[in-house]
Amino acid sequence: MVTNYDGEQIEIPKTLPLLPVRDIVVFPYMIIPLFVGRDASIRSVEEALAKTDRLIFLASQKDIADEHPSSEGIYEVGTVAMIMRMRKLPDGRIKILTQGLCKAKIKEFSQTDPYFQVAVDKVEDPGDGQISETEALMRTIREKLEKVISLGKVLSPDILMVLDDISSPGRMSDLVASNLGLKVSEAQNLLETYNPAERLQKIHDILTREIEVLTIQAKIRSQAKDEMSKSQKEYFLREQIRAIKSELGDSDPKGEEIEELREKISSQKMPPEVEQEAIKQLNRLERMHPEASEASMLRTYIEWLVDTPWSKTTKDNLDLARAKAILDEDHYNLAKIKERILEYLAVRKLKDKMKGPILCFAGPPGVGKTSLGKSIARALGRQFVRISLGGVKDEAEIRGHRRTYVGALPGRVIQGLKQAKTNNPIFVLDEIDKLGSDFRGDPSAALLEVLDPEQNYSFRDHYLNVPFDLSNVMFIATCNSLDTIPGPLRDRMEIIQLSGYTEEEKFFIANKYLIPKQIKENGLKDEQIDLTEEAIRTVISQYTREAGLRNLERYVATLCRKTARQVAEGKKDETIVDREAVYKFLGPAPYTREDEQEKDEVGIATGLAWTSVGGEILYVEATTMRGRGGIMLTGQLGDVMKESGQAALGLIRWRARDFGLSEDVFAKTDIHVHFPAGAVPKDGPSAGITMATAIISRLTGIPVRKDVAMTGEITLTGRVLPIGGLKDKALAAMRHGVTNIIIPDKNKKDLEDIPEEYREKLNFIPVKTIDEVLDFVLVKKIKTMPRSTGKASGGSTRQTGKRMPSAASGEIAAAPASPGLRRGRAA
Repeated sequence: MVTNYDGEQIEIPKTLPLLPVRDIVVFPYMIIPLFVGRDASIRSVEEALAKTDRLIFLASQKDIADEHPSSEGIYEVGTVAMIMRMRKLPDGRIKILTQGLCKAKIKEFSQTDPYFQVAVDKVEDPGDGQISETEALMRTIREKLEKVISLGKVLSPDILMVLDDISSPGRMSDLVASNLGLKVSEAQNLLETYNPAERLQKIHDILTREIEVLTIQAKIRSQAKDEMSKSQKEYFLREQIRAIKSELGDSDPKGEEIEELREKISSQKMPPEVEQEAIKQLNRLERMHPEASEASMLRTYIEWLVDTPWSKTTKDNLDLARAKAILDEDHYNLAKIKERILEYLAVRKLKDKMKGPILCFAGPPGVGKTSLGKSIARALGRQFVRISLGGVKDEAEIRGHRRTYVGALPGRVIQGLKQAKTNNPIFVLDEIDKLGSDFRGDPSAALLEVLDPEQNYSFRDHYLNVPFDLSNVMFIATCNSLDTIPGPLRDRMEIIQLSGYTEEEKFFIANKYLIPKQIKENGLKDEQIDLTEEAIRTVISQYTREAGLRNLERYVATLCRKTARQVAEGKKDETIVDREAVYKFLGPAPYTREDEQEKDEVGIATGLAWTSVGGEILYVEATTMRGRGGIMLTGQLGDVMKESGQAALGLIRWRARDFGLSEDVFAKTDIHVHFPAGAVPKDGPSAGITMATAIISRLTGIPVRKDVAMTGEITLTGRVLPIGGLKDKALAAMRHGVTNIIIPDKNKKDLEDIPEEYREKLNFIPVKTIDEVLDFVLVKKIKTMPRSTGKASGGSTRQTGKRMPSAASGEIAAAPASPGLRRGRAA
């Protein structure tokens, strides 16, 4: 017999429906709501409610994740409970309120389908005697339970009052156990402990352990409270002051501004050193009068600290296939640069933290250096920032001004990062070769720290005066010429050369990129204009002779504008732009094939030169006139080129008979070598063989082949030395229709840099000496003259060994003229 919640005596039947419960153990006298959703469990509840006693057996299942537990998956000891209320829920589940009555143990499962039916035996406590040990244990448990509640454990507020009225050790242990929120295994162990004194001892141990845990938690909370920063305490006080002022109707704009700045500082996740400086300056600003002259300067400084992206970073897109597709979509060719970017992505994919590379794109204008930076930013998923360094002379442009100056601002680097709003953008330093310097400092020296991966992790701008980590930034510098970049700065960058485009490349780029872009920008539709292949090739070959694409794009834009005007004036038909339309719209062609040599000529040789805007061809002209054996070099030549001319003449005079020349020719002949386009400065040693060829052609009267261009440095002994910029020079020859190129033999290795499709169209002739050059470039072979044993080109020697005066040496010219002497001859 058991007593229900109404005080009635109820006899427990021999079999009861079983309700398996998860994640909880129901103790006697425990009142708890249960949600029933499984079909078998619902049938068990319905079976219990169909009887007048409404009794059901509640036993915990061993695996809470088991949706269909077997008899082996249910604990044997459980609680006989009465269903006090039942309510059906809209989702098909049932909510029941149950009260545990007594413990019971399963004897057997009399039914397992469609629900569990079990035979149970009631479990009685072995003894309930009020011995002194048990009484002491019960009092200790009450005290420990009070301690647990005082330490913050959330329990029923009435549990201590109920415990005061309980004298049974078994009932007390069950009541305390049901309120402690124990794990299923631990609670089941208590339920299966029949001896009340043993249960009390286990409850005592559990409470002791709980007190230890709660004491540690309280200690941690106390430490956290004690460690609460001064700024947080001040924040609460300021909030109270603000609330008071708001109630009184007093407004404080300055206080609101200070609080706004304080909130921004706390949310920026600055490095400790930077945050400490920001708070220090903010406290100074707070104590300052709003009208003080220094207040605006401090306010601006704090706003710069707040707006600088100390911890904001964009996540790199490490999909190599996507990055390659974007680079190919935006730029044609440029294989080396694309490969370098993909290598960086591959390493970045394998290594999470790495320093950003420092690249320098060197090449002629208009080949896509800056736009390539934008494509790299798009491929990586980073922000893009560009600053132009052309004409920058002040070091403060890089490092910033000190705050003591009126109107001081951070340098261009920090300004760019603020604009990007992240600390790892793609940062393009445009025109780095055009930096200047004056009394205000040298900006290129300031860039040494910015572009050094071993130093830029703690870059200190003069204005901010706190370190900023630039190691996450990918810097890309661009330049037209490496010669004007200081050596230490050039050494910090990875140089990647970009050459000019061939006519075929320009044609492909115009079709794929330039024409669709200009059609869109000029408001046209594809069906309104048709640029024929003939028209595009005419523009490329006759209107542009540049390494890049800027002039080509301008001319394409002009054709589109002319067409747009016709459309705006009411033309309905498609405008077909052919060669005649190009001449009509763009006017006479500035470059035509007629500008080039029509035939092989004497004294004119075709040379190749490298300039900052790409390769160029040079027509070197040589003439002779009556004189005293001097050489004149014109065409605004540099010292190196003048010395190459002197070396070429020295070689020719030394080997005059090998070149079929009389030794006396130099005593009465002056040589003039001219490089056309005299307004353009020229320098470098690579025109040596070209000048030698032009001079020999003029002196021998043998024409030079017009379809051959050459480049190479000459020595006094006739050797041909290697040169640089071979790819650019080869492309220049292609643009001018020259297919045979003489190069130094040691430059054969550089042919690998020229794409195979271009190498197939050009005939490269490697040479080691000037004789090989002349054998190929002159239209016929030179007839050599036999050397005399007693004469040299500078004068004559008699058998006595006495040297006679020489006209070439100028000795006769220095004496007074005599009617009996011929000019330039010895007596």
